[in-house]
Amino acid sequence: MTARPIAVVGASAAGLAAAEALRRFGWRGPLTLIGDEPHLPYDRPPLSKQLLHGAWEPEKLLLRTKDQLDPLDLDLRLGTRATGLDVATRTLTLDGGERLGCAGVIIATGVAARSLPAAEGIAGVHTLRTLDDALTLRGLLANGGAPGSGGVAAGGGGRRLVIVGNGVLGCEAAAVARELGHEVTLVGIAEIPMAAAVGAEVGALLAEEHRARGVQLRTGVVDGFETAPADPAGTGGGQVTAVRLANGGPHGSGGVASGGPPVAAGGEGGSRLPADLVLLAIGSRPAVEWLADPALDTTDGLRCDAYCAAAPGIYAAGDVARWDHPHHGRPLRFEHRMNATEQGMAAARNLLAELAAEAPAAADGDATPAQERRPFAPVPYFWSDQYDLKIQAYGLTAGADRIETTVLDRERRRAVALYGRDGSAVGVLAAGLPPRRLRALRAVVATPLAWDEAREQLRAALASGQDTP
Repeated sequence: MTARPIAVVGASAAGLAAAEALRRFGWRGPLTLIGDEPHLPYDRPPLSKQLLHGAWEPEKLLLRTKDQLDPLDLDLRLGTRATGLDVATRTLTLDGGERLGCAGVIIATGVAARSLPAAEGIAGVHTLRTLDDALTLRGLLANGGAPGSGGVAAGGGGRRLVIVGNGVLGCEAAAVARELGHEVTLVGIAEIPMAAAVGAEVGALLAEEHRARGVQLRTGVVDGFETAPADPAGTGGGQVTAVRLANGGPHGSGGVASGGPPVAAGGEGGSRLPADLVLLAIGSRPAVEWLADPALDTTDGLRCDAYCAAAPGIYAAGDVARWDHPHHGRPLRFEHRMNATEQGMAAARNLLAELAAEAPAAADGDATPAQERRPFAPVPYFWSDQYDLKIQAYGLTAGADRIETTVLDRERRRAVALYGRDGSAVGVLAAGLPPRRLRALRAVVATPLAWDEAREQLRAALASGQDTP
């Protein structure tokens, strides 16, 4: 009798971490890693930074080379999409119609970029989620930049890039495009960039930096796109020439906050942004559309318990997983790189513990060492690089009901912020601080503390060392 495999769906950072952990923790049976892209597992954060800029080539993003993967003895299915999962039998259906019965499944399918219906078929409108997305956009930016402009020349030439969405991805791409010499307009529904993730005061510092670098900041919602006529052959939807905003305007002019209804193209109150390229950075959606089994809750990701289990023998990790964080008392989902790796390892360990309890003497000698499941309780961490500014945060910064920001040096955009929820401090952020200062900040939110206690710890941490670059 051939042992059933453990299947990891998603050849991502989380999926690779899970596969490696399964071997490290003792799984000797068949191991299948399924990825819908044709590429070996690669790192995503550099897509909007080093790769887009041209400083790195795709090979540098690989998490493992083929030679490094060989010792895992994987059944590696690249360019293959999972289309269904029967939870009761732990059976995957793949896009070629194959049905794969599994001992266990770890789902690490991540998220997909959101788009706009009006953008469908229009040349020059892009999203940025995959390696192929980034390479396409990089090629267009590389061919249209202003040589030697350094990204700061007045009227610096290059292409006119409109970025729709002023969250982390939009801000990072704006920084890269300006450094390459392009004219950049950054549009957001919220007036302050990244405000939902970092708060108004830190977001205002980021806005100052982008303005100083020549980025135009606008507030508004997209009302549509203008295009050049389609090619003579009649194929395609034409090349984008402008983005139309409803009630758009410079920050501080009211924008959508004025409360007016959307305005048609050319109508009073609307705004037209000329564009050679458009990047839609309007967020993402968890890649769960293939999970139709009613035993699974796919509301805002795949719902899991504190052990990352969505159902018996079915676990999830990374951006797709929404699980009960033991310290925060509510389900959370993080789209952060470090969480992907940590949760992949945790899901692997807990799945093996469950399988060992189910079948202590597995067939073909594939039993795993006895171990106990452990709740997954990380201290979330994320970072963002924009120009020369590095932002790093621990804990939860989004959804805070209290934020206290200390600006240490406005000219250099150096600041520290503490984030609270329901009377406890749950997150801390540092902008422009040297790495050695961050270890003390992490301890402030390693577990939720009462606000006043955390505040004092933060002050002590800031006072413990001289604030030098």
